[in-house]
Amino acid sequence: MARPRTWRPDAVLVQAIIAGALSFAHLHDLAAAAGQNGWKAWAYPVSVDLLLVAAWRRLRAGTSGLAWSWFVIALVASLGANVATAGFLDLEHPPAWLRFSVAGWPALAFLGGTLLAHQPAPRTEPSLESAPDAPAPTPAPPPASPEAAPARTEPGPAVPPALLDHARKVATEHRTRTGHDIDAAALRARLGIPDALAGAIVTQLA
Repeated sequence: MARPRTWRPDAVLVQAIIAGALSFAHLHDLAAAAGQNGWKAWAYPVSVDLLLVAAWRRLRAGTSGLAWSWFVIALVASLGANVATAGFLDLEHPPAWLRFSVAGWPALAFLGGTLLAHQPAPRTEPSLESAPDAPAPTPAPPPASPEAAPARTEPGPAVPPALLDHARKVATEHRTRTGHDIDAAALRARLGIPDALAGAIVTQLA
């Protein structure tokens, strides 16, 4: 059986909560001293912290000069409130530049938040390892070779029946004497006939 998890305080988280609470309070006091009374004094530290968080999230998404610029601006506003409320400024009689800075901060924070929200995210080229395997191209079928046309056989010369009977007797005598069938050359020599006619007779004797 799994043991129940016990909550352990994180020193970094506790430190961040303390720093955030003190900075929030200092920003509120500074805004109130600069003439921003009531809910306006509370909205001022919220605006600074939101811009700081937006710039930090953009930095974590990728290095950006614009994000670094607005992160530094929000950080200076937060640190400036901490220093100003530590006795370095007379908050009972705030200087004109302080009242001007606090009054102009909402418009500046709105501009920074808008630019950070609409800044395009950095594009990364897909690597060859992460890219999906492309389907292998289908090999083209080999070109069909033309079929060879059947050889045309020329009709042989007509063999007279009497010549065919005589050639059959000659062929029988040749087979009896040699033990082999007569060929066209031997038949041509025996009968004294052209090669084509001898070949036609041998074909019919086979």
